[in-house]
Amino acid sequence: MASAPEDPVLERYFKGHKAAITSVDFSPNGKQLATASWDTFLMLWNFKPQARAFRYVGHKDVITSVQFSPLGNLLASASRDRTVRLWIPDKRGKSSEFKAHTAPVRSVDFSADGQFLATASEDKSIKVWNMYRQRFLYSLYRHTHWVRCAKFSPDGRLIVSCSEDKTIKIWDTTSKQCVNNFSDSIGFANFVEFNPNGTCIASAGSDHTVKIWDIRVNKLLQHYQVHSCGVNCVSFHPSGNYLITASSDGTLKILDLLEGRLIYTLQGHTGPVFTVSFSKGGELFSSGGADAQVLLWRTNFDELNCKDVYKKSLKRLHFDSPPHLLDIYPRTPHPHEGKIETVEINPKLEVIDLQTSTPPVVDVLSFDSTTTTETIVRSLPDKGEEMCGYFINPSLMSSESSPALKKKTDDMSDLPSESQRSIPLAVTEALEHIMEQLNVLTEVGWHALHLGVRCTEQSWLQQVAERAEQGEIFLSSKGKLTVAISIAKHALLSCSSKVLWR
Repeated sequence: MASAPEDPVLERYFKGHKAAITSVDFSPNGKQLATASWDTFLMLWNFKPQARAFRYVGHKDVITSVQFSPLGNLLASASRDRTVRLWIPDKRGKSSEFKAHTAPVRSVDFSADGQFLATASEDKSIKVWNMYRQRFLYSLYRHTHWVRCAKFSPDGRLIVSCSEDKTIKIWDTTSKQCVNNFSDSIGFANFVEFNPNGTCIASAGSDHTVKIWDIRVNKLLQHYQVHSCGVNCVSFHPSGNYLITASSDGTLKILDLLEGRLIYTLQGHTGPVFTVSFSKGGELFSSGGADAQVLLWRTNFDELNCKDVYKKSLKRLHFDSPPHLLDIYPRTPHPHEGKIETVEINPKLEVIDLQTSTPPVVDVLSFDSTTTTETIVRSLPDKGEEMCGYFINPSLMSSESSPALKKKTDDMSDLPSESQRSIPLAVTEALEHIMEQLNVLTEVGWHALHLGVRCTEQSWLQQVAERAEQGEIFLSSKGKLTVAISIAKHALLSCSSKVLWR
């Protein structure tokens, strides 16, 4: 057995958000961290020294959840503005918005293979989306109150959800039926998550408790009362042996699931802690809360290979095997057997590397490359389900069609380049610009045709601008801007071509 390692330590903290942190997630390669906040911004932090942070602007209300896709080529975010966005996490920050629900969206979660996305909402539903075909698949309805969280099992065959109706439900993604139900008479679960091998779920309770259930036999395995306020989030270490919790009492707790006890209490936040997450390899974890700070911690747990974790997660489990705690959590060398007392860690926020704690922030203003509505191409829905449109942004196609996306390098170079996309980004942007111009010209063209304008393009544009100024015709803000730009362009180029618009 290895000697007892050092305790978890606070390595760094990031400042950039202006309000409470609601969600954090590590990139698959462990080199970046995505954070969501009440300030409506999504931020991408790079662990490389002197690297810039990116602030993505697009949501119109609080962002409630964020997650990287398994390959790291996409970021999904949920918001109280009732939308879900898919972002390309690079310096351009291109995103695609779709109106997923009729009420605020509380969580997003990719399946382990990256093919599906689950969203949970206050409209009492869970929806599942196909990322490869870029379309809506189906909804799950059984909850009678707001759904706070929905997560895929490691093999993708189940979904667990929790709601303010005080139930936790297990759904079969094949039959689309609720196959299991856990209820609580005291409080409701704020957050749920599968353990790495998919046999158990952990719930973060509003009644200050953390519970671990065996989903094979509907049995409560462990029940922890270690917090003095509601528990907001939990995260399993990839080994499955440890669970970290975040609470409104301002602390993080690390539970040893093999021994069934609390081993660490971590201070550091000033106020409620809303989110916590282990990195994919388990060597780091990050937390965020009401103090608008993002804390980055280094663990004393064994580092795991992310690819091995995913590979193991995709194996189908046998549910008829007799449940036992040591079967659920692997028998690995245990570094905390000699520790009896709970260790409390209260680090100072004055960390050594202050240059990277507040890196320069670059604002990335995202325009909606695609907005999915019910008026776009429709797919056949399930019985009783509303119809939703396809995602049509070619730059957000599944990474499976681009094997080169699996290559990982430092900083922003580990993100997909233009040459790796199915359609070059320059071509995509040119096509989108052309469509915008055609829309504007169509808008004013009908007025021009009605007025019988027959003149050169430059003089026609001037007449349109004058008539719009006099109120004879209506132009949107975009139309006015385009007309003004066109007039200036023609004046500069001294365009003499005479194109008649009919």
